[in-house]
Amino acid sequence: MTAERLQRRLAAILSADVVGYSLLMGLDEAGTLSRLNALRRGMIDPAIAAHSGRIVKLMGDGALVEFASAVDAVTCAIEIQKQLMEHDAGGSDADPMRFRIGINIGDIIIEGDDILGDGVNIAARIEGLAEPGGISISEDVWRQVQGKVAANFVDIGEQSLKNIATPVRVYRVQLGGGSATKPTTLALAVPDKPSIAVLPFQNMSGDVEQDYFCDGMVEEIITGLSRIKWLFVIARNSSFVYKGKSIDVKQVGRELGVRYVLEGSVRKAANRVRITGQQIEAESGAHLWAERYDRPLDDIFALQDEITLSVVGAIEPSLRQAEIERVKRKRPNSLNAYDLVLKAIPHIYTVMPEGAAKAIPLLKDALALEPDYALAHGFTAWAHEILFVRAGMHEENRRSAIRHAHEAIAYGRGDAMALTLGGFVVSIVERDRVAAVEAFEAALSVSPSSAFTYLLGGAAHGWAGDAERAITWGERALRLSPIDPLAFGYFIPMSLGNFQLEHYAEAANAARRAIQANPGFTASHVLFAAALAKSGRIDEARAAAASVLALQPSFTVCGFCAGFGIPPPLATPLSEALHVAGLPN
Repeated sequence: MTAERLQRRLAAILSADVVGYSLLMGLDEAGTLSRLNALRRGMIDPAIAAHSGRIVKLMGDGALVEFASAVDAVTCAIEIQKQLMEHDAGGSDADPMRFRIGINIGDIIIEGDDILGDGVNIAARIEGLAEPGGISISEDVWRQVQGKVAANFVDIGEQSLKNIATPVRVYRVQLGGGSATKPTTLALAVPDKPSIAVLPFQNMSGDVEQDYFCDGMVEEIITGLSRIKWLFVIARNSSFVYKGKSIDVKQVGRELGVRYVLEGSVRKAANRVRITGQQIEAESGAHLWAERYDRPLDDIFALQDEITLSVVGAIEPSLRQAEIERVKRKRPNSLNAYDLVLKAIPHIYTVMPEGAAKAIPLLKDALALEPDYALAHGFTAWAHEILFVRAGMHEENRRSAIRHAHEAIAYGRGDAMALTLGGFVVSIVERDRVAAVEAFEAALSVSPSSAFTYLLGGAAHGWAGDAERAITWGERALRLSPIDPLAFGYFIPMSLGNFQLEHYAEAANAARRAIQANPGFTASHVLFAAALAKSGRIDEARAAAASVLALQPSFTVCGFCAGFGIPPPLATPLSEALHVAGLPN
């Protein structure tokens, strides 16, 4: 044999860590180390030795221990947790030090004094599922110990563990019929609204002087996210406790009481810098968004501003989509006003009458719970605008759209999204372009990176005949948030603006991209048909017109122009082109 054969054996692996270790170290590094060492000497190490365990390695806040028997491993864990609870009950520590313990049994690889393999990895992942002061075990361990240790077990189902291909069934250990855990002051409740912590970015350059750039950018991102009214953002001082430390995002989520975590890295080479960022759901460890930015390092402060705008602009819609998916899993009778708005949003995002009609009852219920909820007023206004423009121009929809738009602006002075919705509806339905521009400007002063504002604001400028601003705002929205459920809306103002400037090929291309992103939105097909007709591509224009009538059989050119309040300089060439395409007057 030319290669050394791997040494393997079957073992029970115990993985443990201290709850809130990073936070404790940030508050009192010397005191935390002293307390942890005292607990190891007085309780933990003797219990491990008494049950024939071998400490494989200590990792600052945790330990990896090997046992020959699953019964020994679980019995040892129970003894440790009981002793720690008794120690805490004696009042010896102001802030009790809690441990999580996970145990798995499996085949391990021996490498010197270390052990490796899936058996070890699963134990570490299971540990993350334990409550503070608690013990979690895999199903394989449960089979070995049931009836042999003084504990009950609670089946918490199959769990998808990070970097483990197959789900693992996990059990929580209960001592003497009661829970082996008790509440900890360091495990914070997650607030009802979405919450995020931005962790210090890793400096991968090997140049400590680049730390100021990394830290400055993170501070700017925290500030940018803090402007989003519906988002709870952890302050910089709490986030930076984790600087320079190896972290587990699930633990961060528990310690800071947040649902989402943003982490990243910065690597500088010559005169260029590469910045990566990823947004993670703390509880599950699922990656929701990731991006990489490669930029020249010419003006460091301009670069910080650019990356901040890009990151914040991209995170906002991804967070909202994650929240929508989360609310779908909640029980209907547990929904609050915020949840009801989230359930309404996917219906409104179709931008068609059927979706708007489904959204309005949900928004009505939200406003019954919170009458001054600016965002609920804003989406109600948009739903009625959709019905007004595309479902017969009924007076009750017009009045409701305007009333709720003004409520959104009045109640939402610090909410960019509410201001944007109010401004858009005021522009389209009330035709008050001055008030609309004021609302958009107010929204951007609150959140300069709001792709949503550039999207609806660009559309409002486009329908009002402001070609240059329509194109600029559409392009800005696309740059800020290229992956978004409303991405089709970025191309509407681009198409409108280019049509007005008689750049018909560009107008057709933008409308085509809008159709690709959302084939069910009538206005995209209308603009596509008009641009094709002006380009002399009559057969293609008539095919696009047929798609319009398939989606909206009652469509008329006059009704379309009247619904959006399109001014004559745009309405005249648009109507001429649509007549050529074959759409009814």
